Amino acid sequence: MVQSIIDVNEDLDRILNIVKAQHGFKNKSQAIEFVLKIHAESFLEPELMPEYLEKLMRLEKEGNFIKFNSVDELRKSIENAKI
Repeated sequence: MVQSIIDVNEDLDRILNIVKAQHGFKNKSQAIEFVLKIHAESFLEPELMPEYLEKLMRLEKEGNFIKFNSVDELRKSIENAKI
């Protein structure tokens, strides 16, 4: 585990205390880890997450796919699809 010393202003410290209390964390480190994890899941590109690659590989093995040679071909397929 890596240890870091961080400086936060009073407002951010209050936010960390709220997150800590809401989720029952024992310390602010757990609250920071939680917030960073949410940020990573929400904002980082999915290609960077190992879970995304695993899901793609599983879908590739299990799924039925249609290959298109161009965007126009895909567009025509979508426009002509019956619901």
